[in-house]
Amino acid sequence: MSVAKSRHDGTGNAPGEGGSPGPSKPAGAVKPAGAAAHGGTGTRADRWSTFAQQHGALVALLLTVLIASASFDSFAGAGNLKNIAVSSAFLAIVALGMTFVIVSGGIDLSVGSVFVLGGVLAAWGSKYGPAVALLLPLAVCGAIGLVNGLLIARARLAPFIVTLAAMLGARGLMLNITDEGNDTFLIAKDSLFADLGRGKLLGIGAPVWITLALFLLGGLLLRRTRFGQQVYAVGGNEDAASLMGTSVSRTKVTVYAMSGLLAGLAGALNAAWLASGVTILGQGMELEAISAVVIGGTLLTGGLGYVSGSLVGVLLLKVIQNIINQIGSLDSAYQQVVSGAFLVVVVVVQTWLGRRRKARLTAPG
Repeated sequence: MSVAKSRHDGTGNAPGEGGSPGPSKPAGAVKPAGAAAHGGTGTRADRWSTFAQQHGALVALLLTVLIASASFDSFAGAGNLKNIAVSSAFLAIVALGMTFVIVSGGIDLSVGSVFVLGGVLAAWGSKYGPAVALLLPLAVCGAIGLVNGLLIARARLAPFIVTLAAMLGARGLMLNITDEGNDTFLIAKDSLFADLGRGKLLGIGAPVWITLALFLLGGLLLRRTRFGQQVYAVGGNEDAASLMGTSVSRTKVTVYAMSGLLAGLAGALNAAWLASGVTILGQGMELEAISAVVIGGTLLTGGLGYVSGSLVGVLLLKVIQNIINQIGSLDSAYQQVVSGAFLVVVVVVQTWLGRRRKARLTAPG
């Protein structure tokens, strides 16, 4: 059970939500993981590095919002903020699934294509009623994620290759359904299914409320359930997780199925919002989702991550994009340049913090 203890802090919290992160202890380490990684017993530098890992994106978001509000009169307007929230909702749902995948030590490059496929299937199925419009993309996209998981976990194929193939396959299926993208299926704006994307509650779009509910459930799942602990354990050290009695294969299959399911749901909600199954969406969304998750504090190497951080990462990317649009004189390509530069900075900082933590844990005494 010493391995299990290395994945938790002294309060019983999971290493990704609520408490300070508790990285796995490398072989040969002699210093307890909780000694330096948590406030009270660690040095001030230790506490600052932990804070930067867990809350750095939130601090950056708040500073960016304050600067943008002072610089642009229209930024802090209710209409603009609502637009940012709704446009963030669809990427956030995709990023939620990606969080589980990356925490488990994997990667999913198929979510962008699965997203657009889900939207097309939802728009096509809307003529048969809201149940078909919602369940069809969930079933198909969830099945794609399930196949990804089975090939990665059971056949032991590389996640990069499997999900890249799924990306091409999902995009090809979408093009086949839409006659090479020439057909666009429309959704009646007064239909019950359209209300999922266009309806409002307390003046806020329905997709925002759905996203918040999903993140609440996702945070509880990752933090408070046995499955969440298994996801952390698999991402930290598969061999150690297996010795602890964790079903590594089942955990991997589940997180990839979740990723496909959530990407399909996001696509369906986006189609309801646009009242059509737009075929040109989703390109590069997988990279946006990965960026948001990593910016939010989740390690690309797995074993450490935050559901709440991924939501903050999405909001930060969308706020930056909105600021560039507010400037007006900058080309939209600058959005990608800024996002890419921001991601590089975050990964460099994560790597530095990780090396400091590893050196601290392996130091004698």
